[in-house]
Amino acid sequence: MAAKNYPLGLQIGNAELHSRVERITQAIAEKEAQAAIFFNTTSIFYLSHFYFIATERPAALVVTREGKTTLFVPRLEEEHVGVVAHVGRAVSYPEYPSDIHPMLRFAVLLKEMGLERAHFLSDAPGYASSWGYAGPALAEVLPQARFSAIPKLVEGHRIIKSQAEIALIRESCKWGNLAHELLQQYCAPGLSELEVEQQASQEATRAMFDTYGRLYRPLGPVAVYAGFRGQVGANAALPHAVTINARMQPGDVLVTGAYSAIGGYVSELERTMFVGEPGTEQRRLFDLMVLLQEVAFEAIRPGVPCSAVDQAVRAVYEREKLWPYWRHHVGHALGLLAHEAPFFDIGDATLIEPGMVFSVEPGLYVPGLGGYRHSDTVLVTETGLEMLTYYPRDLESLMIPL
Repeated sequence: MAAKNYPLGLQIGNAELHSRVERITQAIAEKEAQAAIFFNTTSIFYLSHFYFIATERPAALVVTREGKTTLFVPRLEEEHVGVVAHVGRAVSYPEYPSDIHPMLRFAVLLKEMGLERAHFLSDAPGYASSWGYAGPALAEVLPQARFSAIPKLVEGHRIIKSQAEIALIRESCKWGNLAHELLQQYCAPGLSELEVEQQASQEATRAMFDTYGRLYRPLGPVAVYAGFRGQVGANAALPHAVTINARMQPGDVLVTGAYSAIGGYVSELERTMFVGEPGTEQRRLFDLMVLLQEVAFEAIRPGVPCSAVDQAVRAVYEREKLWPYWRHHVGHALGLLAHEAPFFDIGDATLIEPGMVFSVEPGLYVPGLGGYRHSDTVLVTETGLEMLTYYPRDLESLMIPL
């Protein structure tokens, strides 16, 4: 059951999806199991291209040792599977909680597949959701089977990106760049953050749809976005602020964010901008923030642990007495999710390898003076890194005229 009517080059091809499933079957064989079960929505998408809204209704993907794939979904997703998924077959159940609980129906399906006494690899003990779901674990509905936990199996496969994945992330960077360019153009004193980000995001999205044609699907929460997420003026000192619909004023620092979804893959572009001329202290903090990011760029090399990148940046915090303004580690991997493992953090010893894609975003957060953070998406190469985002980083390019 292959996905239909989707532009070539804007999604991962069926051959690569097949190779992903093959890696799962190898793990099944190595663990002397008969099948693997995935409840994680990102893992399901990675292996089958089935992007869906996860709710109280359970969904699962079964991969057998022979490479056969079966999606277990609620009835309301049955036709959707036929449009977007690449799986052998789909089996649906009526509704949740219904007269027979979906997990009991799932157990019947596994028995019909001859797996009643099988050894399973499973990414979770059972389905879970914050949408009001309650239900039994797999071991309760299939008591004669054996289950081995593999919570990070697919996540581990996603760390090194293929050429096709890198191409999608590159394309994502292009549309994030356009959205951010529009965002900066529309900024002006007196305007609210919401009206600016809505105008920029909608215009960039319309341009994307016009370029790709009516068959384009973002396979993500939004197609293109650029905005501030509340980081306007003094509120920019909150790294994960929420929108407060602030109006821009002369002297404000603005911390932006822009991204797009291409075939489910995302990138990250963030910049620190100023409404009018920044003050002396604002310039100093901006320059220090850029220095922190440059130090991080220099530290990213194949064979180096992720922790070393954070340590190099922390040394600058120490030397420049910036610890009061530190709030978070240097960055994180990117791909199907905005935050993925591994992390540029002193506690992450993962060795950096070619094909990894990261955000690099050390920041300074000063109460009363706002936040200072650039974020760029970078690809680790055989010799160092390649910048995938390319929006200007210098102060003069990031000032909003009064």
